[in-house]
Amino acid sequence: MALTQLRFVSPTTAVRMFALAACMFMLGCAVGPDYRRPDAPRVDRYTARPLPDATVKAEAADGDAQRFLKGRDVPQHWWTSFGNAELDRRVRMALEHSPSMASAQSALRQAQENAMAAGGALFPALDAGAGAAREKLSAAQLGTPGGVRPFTLFNASVNVRYTLDLFGGVRRGIEASRAQSDVQKARLDSTYLTLAGNVVTASLQEASLREQIRATRQIIDMQRKTLAITERQQEIGASSFLDTLAIRAQLGTSEAALPPLRARLAAVRNQLATYLGVTPAQLQAAPVTLDAVELPRAVPVSLPSRLVEQRPDIRAASAQLHAASAEVGVATAAMLPQITLSGSGGSQALSAGDLFSAGTRAWSLGLNLTQPLFHGGALLHGKRAAQAALDQATANWQQTVLVAFQNVADALDALQYDAQTLAAQAVAERAASQRLALAREQYRIGATGYLDLLDAERSDQQARIALVQARAARLTDTAALYTALGGGWRNKTRTTPPAAPAHASSTASN
Repeated sequence: MALTQLRFVSPTTAVRMFALAACMFMLGCAVGPDYRRPDAPRVDRYTARPLPDATVKAEAADGDAQRFLKGRDVPQHWWTSFGNAELDRRVRMALEHSPSMASAQSALRQAQENAMAAGGALFPALDAGAGAAREKLSAAQLGTPGGVRPFTLFNASVNVRYTLDLFGGVRRGIEASRAQSDVQKARLDSTYLTLAGNVVTASLQEASLREQIRATRQIIDMQRKTLAITERQQEIGASSFLDTLAIRAQLGTSEAALPPLRARLAAVRNQLATYLGVTPAQLQAAPVTLDAVELPRAVPVSLPSRLVEQRPDIRAASAQLHAASAEVGVATAAMLPQITLSGSGGSQALSAGDLFSAGTRAWSLGLNLTQPLFHGGALLHGKRAAQAALDQATANWQQTVLVAFQNVADALDALQYDAQTLAAQAVAERAASQRLALAREQYRIGATGYLDLLDAERSDQQARIALVQARAARLTDTAALYTALGGGWRNKTRTTPPAAPAHASSTASN
């Protein structure tokens, strides 16, 4: 049908019209600003003071100090630097099964298809049609008295329509659609990064809470032994009933600390299940302990100039700025003349069987010029709105960059202070443990009173819990630095999760 109809159009005329269209298209310009990413902050470091070569060494807790590798990018599978197979398995499971990943992947596919659909506006629109109509012409239409009897008119045709993109409005629209696709690419990478960071953080919180619960239970066991000794001393008159009550009160306080810790652990496990794409009842994950998690000794710190290129949220803001810039061109082109070429060829007959027979051919060629004159200010205000959106996108980009630099600086500062805290806390815990052992032995032989013992137990409990929290904080802040630097997702385009390292995939389970 289509080939039959095209021969009804004058070939010479059609070629001339579309040649003219092509020339005008190539000579046309694209109105509106050309996109240029704003300059990144001109700094050579993130923190107010230069980074030290290494953090403080905590001999009694985490061994060697961390070293900062300046100018090095974060590896893609950064969580493997913690050296824990269960942690690797959890992250991979989350990347494969989390609904947030499926949502981000679908959003990217949608944006890509929209961008491809927008590209179709650069080509002529070709449609085929067929129909039948019952008509009666009046005498006035024919110019003869009486008119004619009703008749049925059959038609079949092919129609071509093409709007010349003289001022680049269509091209700017395609540019905006492609920029929106880039936004979704960056958001997908951001989802990968955020999800991996959340799984690592939740796993470290779980390990910390387990250690705190274990330390609290050990303290409770020791206090129960102390209570038994006190009760025996009371029976022989070596201690008073007040001493026994004091020990019981301290034991009750320690036992009361366990339920909140267990509730927090349950909440973290429930959150972890959500990250992994299962319900809390379906979660099957081996415990992660702090002793089984290695502190990354060498931590890469990307250059500030690289942060702007590799961090997903900055890349998304850049693409959004690009789209806003292109939309100004679209709004500007809408105020300028538009030229549309159209053509049709086909057949009209009084019976379906006579279609395409001699004498039934019909064709038309047209050229239309449209110049907007008055739209109630809609076009002008639309252009101003697009410019305001561009200004907003520029400010959003600047704010995103500032927040990114703040995130990195916070993580770097936290790591330095975490190391100092951990070193001091390790010394305090060791001293508190020695003091408790001495106080317990002196109390057993009656060389000291119960107040000294209670104070030593309280100090030891606080020191042990604080040491666990300090170890977990150092690990968590290391993960925060990896994510703040972009987490190795720089300029990646994915619709499926990245492959895990060999040792991680070998531990994965369904």
